[in-house]
Amino acid sequence: VQLQAFGGGLVQTGGSLRLSCATSGLTLSTATMAWFRQAPGKEREFVAALFRSGYNSYYADSVKGRFAISRDNAKNTVYLQMNSLEPEDTAVYYCATNSRIIFSDLRNPQRYVHWGQGTLVTVSS
Repeated sequence: VQLQAFGGGLVQTGGSLRLSCATSGLTLSTATMAWFRQAPGKEREFVAALFRSGYNSYYADSVKGRFAISRDNAKNTVYLQMNSLEPEDTAVYYCATNSRIIFSDLRNPQRYVHWGQGTLVTVSS
């Protein structure tokens, strides 16, 4: 399994970015896919996820209503649309997957096996 995250950059407060996670070696339509982020000096935290083949998406409270996770099975790519960005969203963003993860572990970064390399998002005030 290989994941490659890209699409980060510098954006002003209130702006938008779309992150992409290109995947290979897995069946995206049935995979649990998640986005995490890590700000300087802080622990890696859950942002959003799609659990297995379900249509429901799950979000951290801090991004709910502003971020949206989605996947394009034909392109083997997962997206994170980020709107109304705030300086507190500044972090390195990672995509991750684990084919055997259970729902109760969805938000736990330690339960994920495969990670992308991360892409930096900087939101200026």
